[in-house]
Amino acid sequence: MNEDTQQRTAPRVVLVTGAGTGIGQATARAFAAGSSRAANGYRVYDGSTAVRVRNIRALPAAGFTLEDVRPFLACLDGDVLAVPPSARALRIARERLAVLEHRIAIQTEARDRLAAALAAAGGS
Repeated sequence: MNEDTQQRTAPRVVLVTGAGTGIGQATARAFAAGSSRAANGYRVYDGSTAVRVRNIRALPAAGFTLEDVRPFLACLDGDVLAVPPSARALRIARERLAVLEHRIAIQTEARDRLAAALAAAGGS
C-alpha cells in the first residue's frame, strides 16, 4: 500500500463543534491537524484529531484556559494521563489551581453575605 492509498483509507471524522460542545470551530481548526471538506461542506479530520480535540475539551473543563493548553500539545494525541507531566505543565496546573481557589473563596464570601442578608430579612 503506498502513502497516497494510506491517506485515502485512514479513518476520517467530522468533529462536532459549537454551542454545548466545549469547543468552537476556530479552536478546533487552530489545534487540529489538516482537514479536508466533505461533500456537505463540513470539515473532516483524521481519527487522531478527535482524540486531540477530546483532550483539549477536558483541560478547560478542569479549569485551564486555551492558552494554558498550548504547552500540553505534544501529549494531546494520546492518553494525557499516561504521560508524566513536565515541570512547565505542573507549574501551569498549580497556577490555575490557585486562580480557581481564589475565585471559589470570593464566591463563598458572596454566598455567605447573601445568606446572612436573607436570614436578617427573615427569609431562609
